[in-house]
Amino acid sequence: MRIWYDAEFSTTAPTVELISLGAVAEDGREFYGVSTEFDPSAAHPWVVTNVLPQLPAHGDPAWMSRPALRESLLEFLGPEPVLWAWYGAYDHVALCQLWGSMPELPRAIPRFTLDVRQLWEHLGRPPLPAQASGLHHALDDARHVRVRWEALAEKAYRLGLEV
Repeated sequence: MRIWYDAEFSTTAPTVELISLGAVAEDGREFYGVSTEFDPSAAHPWVVTNVLPQLPAHGDPAWMSRPALRESLLEFLGPEPVLWAWYGAYDHVALCQLWGSMPELPRAIPRFTLDVRQLWEHLGRPPLPAQASGLHHALDDARHVRVRWEALAEKAYRLGLEV
């Protein structure tokens, strides 16, 4: 099952502190979770300006503890997810760090994320659809990652390639 996802995070090193994660499954299901455990006061100023205003109000069911996020996300991903993201390196780290170190990652979760941005490069940087709304909102961004992937998959198909 292909899963397109996006993570928003407040810092990048040494720990990628997850703020929110949105995911869209090939079968149409969607997931959105916001960590109750990130520290907004430690967020990079760019994140404060561009990401935090996109979060739902506290008390919204999307807000979850890291253990609840882990459990809900694992259930959403299912037994054999194929993960796709746009510039997905840090997104993958943020997702994996929900479980701690690499050995603690459940077997069902791939040890890598396929990158739609790399696919775009590989296919010659064709024009892509613009994002309609929700820039830097994890679920809206995940939806747009899927839109980009679909446009690129169509181009690849026309070239006789499979993605």
